Amino acid sequence: MTPLHLAPIDLILIGIYLIGILLLGLKNSQRYRSDIDGYLLAGRRLSLPAFVATLVATWYGGILGVGEFTYRYGVLNWVTQGLPYYLFAILFGVFLAPRIQRSGLYTIPDQIYQRFGKPAGFLGSFFIFFLTSPAPHLLMVGLLVSTIFGIPFWWAFLIGVFFSILYAYFGGLRAIVITDIAQFLLMFLGFIVLVIQLIIRYGGFEFLQNNLPTNHLHLSGGANWQYILVWFFIAFWTFVDPGFYQRCYAARTPQVARRGVLISVLFWIVFDMLTTISGLYARALFPDISPLMAFPKLGEITLGGFWRGLFFIGMLATIMSTLDSISLLSATTFGRDLIWRIKPDSAVNRNTRIGFLVTLIISTLVILFLPSVIKIWYTLGTLFIPGLLIPVICNFTKYKFRPNVIFAGMLLSFLATLIWFLIGAKNGTLAEPIFILNIQPFFIGLLTWLIFFPLAIIRFSANSGR
Repeated sequence: MTPLHLAPIDLILIGIYLIGILLLGLKNSQRYRSDIDGYLLAGRRLSLPAFVATLVATWYGGILGVGEFTYRYGVLNWVTQGLPYYLFAILFGVFLAPRIQRSGLYTIPDQIYQRFGKPAGFLGSFFIFFLTSPAPHLLMVGLLVSTIFGIPFWWAFLIGVFFSILYAYFGGLRAIVITDIAQFLLMFLGFIVLVIQLIIRYGGFEFLQNNLPTNHLHLSGGANWQYILVWFFIAFWTFVDPGFYQRCYAARTPQVARRGVLISVLFWIVFDMLTTISGLYARALFPDISPLMAFPKLGEITLGGFWRGLFFIGMLATIMSTLDSISLLSATTFGRDLIWRIKPDSAVNRNTRIGFLVTLIISTLVILFLPSVIKIWYTLGTLFIPGLLIPVICNFTKYKFRPNVIFAGMLLSFLATLIWFLIGAKNGTLAEPIFILNIQPFFIGLLTWLIFFPLAIIRFSANSGR
């Protein structure tokens, strides 16, 4: 990766940021190191401002992927990566967030174990472990640090791990929330500075209209309807996203959980506007660069010393605020929902810290085989969301399904999705699969559930008298 040309003041600012975030997180790592509620859920005492700051910062970690998507497809980024998530987040906030807070549980698998039994809970934990993989964020932080300091990717990768995960490893969610508040402010400040400078320097909509490919300003971005639709279905991720559940479990009251999610949507809309505008300018100004480097290149060329450093801090804050949290979620799934369920006498916090190491190893392998942020998102979402979506939704209904039915539906849906995906990979490649009749595997998995689910209601629902 070609290194960026940053001024000494930029590098000094970035260095101060990295050290400052690490020290801030470590300083707040002592209080809850041995307490399960404290380590996993910050003592269940999140106030509304802390809830909003940590949820907004955590949900929006794929900043280089957003730049890549906008660079390639224009405003389709907002249509697929913004609009459906706002809708589902609002529904989540209104209908689910208060109930989740009142449940007093720890994780999504807790709900599945409690409602549908151990086999379904274990399988759901397996799905969530991969859904919460920090692989795309590790890839992004490695690439960004590599280009900032001009060092090899894997050294940059280790630096990203050290400054993003060390305090989470020791302090759990409490340390993450404290650092998220600072990073929430930095991510907005960095992109506000960039957008203002872009408009002043190059002009507004007319400049974009004259310098962008025609499709970049069309809502479809030139993509076919099925590709767009599958991203809308992937946005159902909101209903099974462990980060949403973790924050709701950690909220002080049900009202904090509901209001926090709804207020967060407003901040996501603003931030999406900033990033989409930035991505369009990147494509208009630099038509031949690597799409994944759209934002770094834009910041390097457009901003002067100090402001450029502030913008790169904003990008790092956006990634690292998600990397620490999602690593904790993946580690928690491994340590509590898998290992502790097998060995109930084991220590949850210790298992979780082992989970950090396991998830880093697996994420590294994912990056080696699939070195693209968008493709990692797409692949993991495609494979694991269809099997998990229906059981999570069922948990909030009045029906009481037999555990073996839910387990069978989860397993069959996953296997159908996996087989269809592997056939596509064989016809093409892992990164560029070619699917039969161009039917996305996500729909195959969902269709398997939809065929199976009515049978479950008719024959196996507790309400049926069986």
